[in-house]
This record gives sequence, C-alpha cells and structure tokens, in this order.
Amino acid sequence: MMPTTVTVTLPGADDEIGPRRPGAIYQNTDGRFEVLALVTDPREAAQLLRNRSGARWAVIVRDTLRPDGQPFAIGSAWTESDYLLREGAPAYAPAA
Repeated sequence: MMPTTVTVTLPGADDEIGPRRPGAIYQNTDGRFEVLALVTDPREAAQLLRNRSGARWAVIVRDTLRPDGQPFAIGSAWTESDYLLREGAPAYAPAA
C-alpha cells in the first residue's frame, strides 16, 4: 500500500494580518486597538517582536480603551474572535 500524501497550504501573511492596516480599529477579548503601523519587513518585524523566530510581519497597535495606552508590537494572526470597527488605509494606493 502506497503512503498517502497530504498537502497543507499555510496562510499567507495577508491572511494572518487580516484587515489590520494603519488607521484601522479592531476589537477582541484583549481590548480595542488602533493600528498605528504595519511592518512587513521580516528583519524589522523580528526585532520589534523581540527576535521571535520566523516573524514575517508585525502590527504596532495602541489599546484605545486605556487612557495611558502605549504603542506596542504584536504578531498574532487575525482570528474569528477579532472584529473590525473601522477600516484603515487601503493596502496599496492606486496609481495616479
């Protein structure tokens, strides 16, 4: 009997980032966050996430529910528990 081959497609960075573009506001059980910046350079993302190996991107957010909320970097993927409250800037600006 031949072994079965299973192909698994991993989510791309865009799938993991979801709609988190600069200016977006989203909420989940951890808080309500405004996206300040999206970092897609893997080297810079790893540095922001304290050298997390395999980092491909990072999102810099601020918790809007905390009056003293300071910006911080996250690398968690967009999930079903996250929901968008306000859209951010488009991923790419159309050419003029």
